[in-house]
Amino acid sequence: MAGRFEGKQALVLGVANQRSIAWAIAKRLADGGAKLAFTYQGERIESNVRELAQQVDSPLVTPCDVRSDEDIARVFGEVAETFDGGLDLLVHSVAFAAAEDLEGRFTDTPRDRFWMALDISAYSLVACTRAAEPLMEARGGGSVVTMTYLGGERAVPHYNVMGVAKATLDASVKYLAWDLGQKNIRVNAVSAGPVRTLAARSIAGFPTMESIFAERAPLHRAIDADDVGAAAAYLLGDDARNVTGTTLYVDAGYHAMGM
Repeated sequence: MAGRFEGKQALVLGVANQRSIAWAIAKRLADGGAKLAFTYQGERIESNVRELAQQVDSPLVTPCDVRSDEDIARVFGEVAETFDGGLDLLVHSVAFAAAEDLEGRFTDTPRDRFWMALDISAYSLVACTRAAEPLMEARGGGSVVTMTYLGGERAVPHYNVMGVAKATLDASVKYLAWDLGQKNIRVNAVSAGPVRTLAARSIAGFPTMESIFAERAPLHRAIDADDVGAAAAYLLGDDARNVTGTTLYVDAGYHAMGM
C-alpha cells in the first residue's frame, strides 16, 4: 500500500545483493515511502549495496562490523546525524557461521567458531537494538525485525551451529520485546522457509532442503524473498502495532508438520 511508511526512517542491515531477503524488505519499505540507510560488511559487497541503495535514494550507506561495539556506535551516530536524531525501523538480517561448520557434525564445532556464530547471528541483534533504542524513543517508538529459521527449534541436518545461534536469537527477540515495550518499541522475527540467497548457498545439502520443503509443506510450493519482505513489512508497519515478541512463519506451513 503506497504511503504506509511515509515519513518513516529505517536502517537496514544485511543486504548483500539483489536476491537478499534484506533487499526485498528494503524495497517494500521504500515503496511505502520510507527513507532508508544501509550498512554493508566488507569491501567485497560494498559496490552491490551502494548500487542498490541508489535505486531507493538512500542518504546513507556505511560499513558495519557487528562484532565491534565501537563500530556499531559509529554507525548509529551516523544514522542519528542523517535522520535528525530519530529512527523508526530497524531491519536485522545478519547471520554468519564458518562454512566448515555447516557440514558434518555439530558435535565437532570448535569453541571459537561456536561463539563467533552466536556473536554475529544473535548478539548483534541485542547490540544494534540497544543502539537504536534512544533514536526510536525520540520518535515515540519503533519497530525491529530480525530473520530466523526453523533450525533454531528443530534439528536440521547441516544447519548445525547456526541452529543454535537462531535459538539464541529467538529467545533474544522475546526478552528485547519485554524490555523495550514500555517505550513503544516492538521486536519481532520472521521465520522463512528455504530461500535462494548468497548465505543459503553455504549450507551443505541446501537443494535437498528445498525439495523436502516443497514436498512436505501444506501449500506444496516454494517461497521467495518477496514473500518474506511482505511479512516483514507487516510487522514493521502500524497494522502490527500490538504485535511484539512474535515469530511470524513464512514457510508455506512447513513448521506445522510433524514429518
